[in-house]
Amino acid sequence: TEKGYRNFLSSAAGSSTRQGNGVLADLVEVFTYRNTLLLFLIPGGIVGAVLTFSGLWGVPYLVSLYDVSPTTAATICSSLLVAWALGGPFFGWLSDRVGNRKLLYLAGCGVGLAGWVLVVLVPSFALIPLVSILLIIGFASGSMIISFAFVKESVPVHLAGTVSGVINMGVMMGPMILQPAVGYVLDLMWKGNVQMGVRIYDAAAYRSGFGLMLAWITLSFILLLFTRETGCRQMVE
Repeated sequence: TEKGYRNFLSSAAGSSTRQGNGVLADLVEVFTYRNTLLLFLIPGGIVGAVLTFSGLWGVPYLVSLYDVSPTTAATICSSLLVAWALGGPFFGWLSDRVGNRKLLYLAGCGVGLAGWVLVVLVPSFALIPLVSILLIIGFASGSMIISFAFVKESVPVHLAGTVSGVINMGVMMGPMILQPAVGYVLDLMWKGNVQMGVRIYDAAAYRSGFGLMLAWITLSFILLLFTRETGCRQMVE
């Protein structure tokens, strides 16, 4: 239960305090609140998928499977990032306006997940529908910005700085893990094709590699179901 979980971690926090390590004590204490652990893991899947695709593997994927030029592929990936940048302020504003964190976050994550399923698992799209889906994914992925307000409202005010740092770690953990992990799977599935000294991967290899993105963002959506809504209010003083 949540109470038992908090009691266990509170004991650990108390032990850290007795050792005189205030920073460590605060770090342990923030994890006595259930939303902290959930919101530490959730944005990594959303951000990891966006940056793994747009920042590394999207360009060779589009060039190989959609026969576009590297310049066009890079433009598409950059557009995904622009949509993501626009989605963040929108979801933050709307969340404050309607007084809800969880449902909007679920909606954004769910739309992003559905979009990635289409991109990864559907054999091919015409270019315009593909770009449209990627733009929707990028905008919906901006919902991850809700993590910061959501988690700060879930812990005492004096832990706001510590818990924000924890969420930042979770955000960056996504691309840090997914980018090399996808590359590892692609290399495992590589069939020996090389063009101008660069390895060429087929559709099956990309589906397997991007399957890691789908797995994490699916986990993110599931974990969101277990978060506790704050109603845009400080739940703990």
